Amino acid sequence: MVDKERVAEVIGMIRPLLQAHGGDIQLVEVTDDGIVKVVLQGACKGCPMAQITIHRGVEAKLKEEVPEVQKVVPVEAPAQTAEEG
Repeated sequence: MVDKERVAEVIGMIRPLLQAHGGDIQLVEVTDDGIVKVVLQGACKGCPMAQITIHRGVEAKLKEEVPEVQKVVPVEAPAQTAEEG
């Protein structure tokens, strides 16, 4: 079982690094089998280096801090409802 709170904490540690470059990251889901789904935002969205950032940055740090993490995958932002928007 993956410690979802710890994953969120580590994402919180990574966010300032991405924000310093005009980007951001949002945690979407952590599955029981260790898949972490994230949305890249701002300058990170569509950046040619995004895959490297995901794998060598985000995924590497998460695996170091939360060994149960198997993989980090980027996903599209969840659709907002009229109430959120």
